[in-house]
Amino acid sequence: MTAARLRSRGELRRQRRPGAHGCWNHLIAAPLWPKHGVNLGTLLRTCDAVGACLAVPRLPWVPEALSRGNTLRHRQCVHWVDGPVDRWLERQRAGSAVVGVELTDESIRLADLPVARRRTVMVLGNEGDGIPPEGLELLHIAVEIPMVGTGSSLNVAVAGSLVLYKLAGLC
Repeated sequence: MTAARLRSRGELRRQRRPGAHGCWNHLIAAPLWPKHGVNLGTLLRTCDAVGACLAVPRLPWVPEALSRGNTLRHRQCVHWVDGPVDRWLERQRAGSAVVGVELTDESIRLADLPVARRRTVMVLGNEGDGIPPEGLELLHIAVEIPMVGTGSSLNVAVAGSLVLYKLAGLC
């Protein structure tokens, strides 16, 4: 067995995009009921890693949370959701798959979630309340992340990141 070789920063830079991706409008992470700004910054970084956009409600504290949490050097693709989030989500259903990360009786396991082959909106609730009932009604499918520990759920940014990587076909 050979020893692992670390790639230099220069090698990594040459292998990756030189700048921010534009709006591909294919995969959109939508934490529509956020509570903690740090989760938004972490999720924004994952969006960059998988080529996704972030859709967030235009709450007074969200722009600052995103700018503080964005540790990347370039601007990210952010879709601002104005007005009631359930109306925005209802409009997305027309031409997109709407996937919610939530524990429901009908949820499929993360391992069984197929790669996004069409425009997909991944909906996240928050740690305290999850996706509210009016949001659950608008999902096409719900996905759960199996856990063997004692917690009932993962941090929103961690759960969203796992599902984004699966939908992007990167794991």
